[in-house]
Amino acid sequence: MILPKKRDPRFITVRRGGTLQDTDHHLLAIWAADCAQHVLHLFEEMQPNDERPRRAIESARAWTQGEITMSQSRTAGGHAMAAARDLSGAVRHAAYAAGQAAVVAHVAAHELGAAAYAIKAAREATLDGQAEEAGHLECAWQRAQLPSKIRDLVLDDQKLRNEICWFVFNC
Repeated sequence: MILPKKRDPRFITVRRGGTLQDTDHHLLAIWAADCAQHVLHLFEEMQPNDERPRRAIESARAWTQGEITMSQSRTAGGHAMAAARDLSGAVRHAAYAAGQAAVVAHVAAHELGAAAYAIKAAREATLDGQAEEAGHLECAWQRAQLPSKIRDLVLDDQKLRNEICWFVFNC
């Protein structure tokens, strides 16, 4: 479980009683899609005929443009996570990252799920003894992609939820 027991109002849209503006929600989804896209090749190299994770990432981006509904993006995320169920290692984590990116449309706090699973995928894809370094590099790459408008929010969220996200944000 990567979501906190008590929801942070900064990740709840204004219309639902939180403080998150739609523009920032979209930025979170785009960043999550970028994180998932960065490790998608790990899935596609092993499962070249399964397009569900790629479609999930595309759905996250399409939702931010108003091309599809939140429900459609959420459904695509579920399909990507279904693609992961029977897999293990980097392939599984890359598919989960894609699924988490797509469900940001539904619950903005899933942004860390996409990032955390991408870091786990990068760690699993390395040779023995290099996993921690690969995780640090992936985490640093992700942080470099953060739009300035949401940077402080995401970095604070990483501090608050690092423990429930397998401590992957120690970079």
